[in-house]
Amino acid sequence: MEIFQRDFSLEPRSRGFHLVTREVESAIPELADLEIGLVHLLIRHTSASLTLNENASPDVRTDFRSWFDAAVPEDPDGFRWTHTLEGADDMPAHLKGSLTGFDLTLPVRSGRFHLGTWQGIYLCEHRDRGGSRSLTATGWGQASRTNILD
Repeated sequence: MEIFQRDFSLEPRSRGFHLVTREVESAIPELADLEIGLVHLLIRHTSASLTLNENASPDVRTDFRSWFDAAVPEDPDGFRWTHTLEGADDMPAHLKGSLTGFDLTLPVRSGRFHLGTWQGIYLCEHRDRGGSRSLTATGWGQASRTNILD
């Protein structure tokens, strides 16, 4: 049984839904050591989140952003946010993050995430300028045969 934990950061991105599957996989070299297992990803922020969804059409990313911005507006009619110390986009970002979630648990097979053909990991950036985002990956599983023989 292999167990690891690694902290890493994603580059700053503007508000929106960004495919980061390859970036996440390359930030976790320990994946290559797993034949079969699980990796839990936690984003250590409350104004950005993670989700797993369709990775082929850019329209999906546009529609996600449009829906979330309409569902949780910065200036809702007849309502005022109380938590505004960090800007008008902060409280809506916290709510959007709670809707999508701050973690994912993904299967690993043969040293890579074992996702569906059209699935990808999204960084959901809910702030206009959220900065770099810190994640923790915790993985466990059976080591690959090449590592067992070493």
